[in-house]
Amino acid sequence: MKESEFVVIPATEHHIKYAEQICDEMAESAKARGTGIAKRTPDYITQKMLEGKAVIALQQDGTWAGFCYIETWSHGTFVANSGLIVNPQFRNKGLAKMIKRTVFELSREKYPEAKIFGLTTGLAVMKINSELGYEPVTYSELSQDEDFWKGCQSCVNYDILMSKDRKNCMCTAMLWDPEEKAKEIEQKMKEAEEQKNKTAEEHLNKVSRKQTLLERIEEKLRNSLKMVVGISALFVKLLQN
Repeated sequence: MKESEFVVIPATEHHIKYAEQICDEMAESAKARGTGIAKRTPDYITQKMLEGKAVIALQQDGTWAGFCYIETWSHGTFVANSGLIVNPQFRNKGLAKMIKRTVFELSREKYPEAKIFGLTTGLAVMKINSELGYEPVTYSELSQDEDFWKGCQSCVNYDILMSKDRKNCMCTAMLWDPEEKAKEIEQKMKEAEEQKNKTAEEHLNKVSRKQTLLERIEEKLRNSLKMVVGISALFVKLLQN
């Protein structure tokens, strides 16, 4: 199966019919992994579709292939790309990466100043997040919105989370900070400019050294010529005498 056989687009009211199937697969996937995720209802998934806060992957024939949605916390200062799921028959085809990239771009478009974060136990998702520029962080750097943490109540590991005062759990926290990324870009531009100036300076120094060398050679040639002229004049005078 090739990636081109799928289309990944923002979900709309036309995709509500897939909501129940998506929820069922989320639950089955969590059960198979033996780890917990915050359970979602078809109504919740439908709401995300209607709000334009979800992306859906479909095969060319319209078969549901994958899904992911956006959640906002702390008055929109934090955004989570949650509920990533791929239809089992289409897994290991690179589809999860397509979905994650699309929902990430949608999040950046809708909330350009928000920090984007995720909690996951999946190694594949961690790898995709890393490729998108996420960094591993402690739970203290995530949204502290109480409603966010309430979403973990349906997770089988909720007791572990609470026993550790929400400082850590089975999930790995990852964060994409636009402010930090802007600083990184600024630093890279600064380093590139410094390298450019250094290269230009080295070139000028090289040219200057060549000019200095040529000047020394010219000076020696002039002195040699003067010497030759002087010797010639002396030789002529001797012949005249």
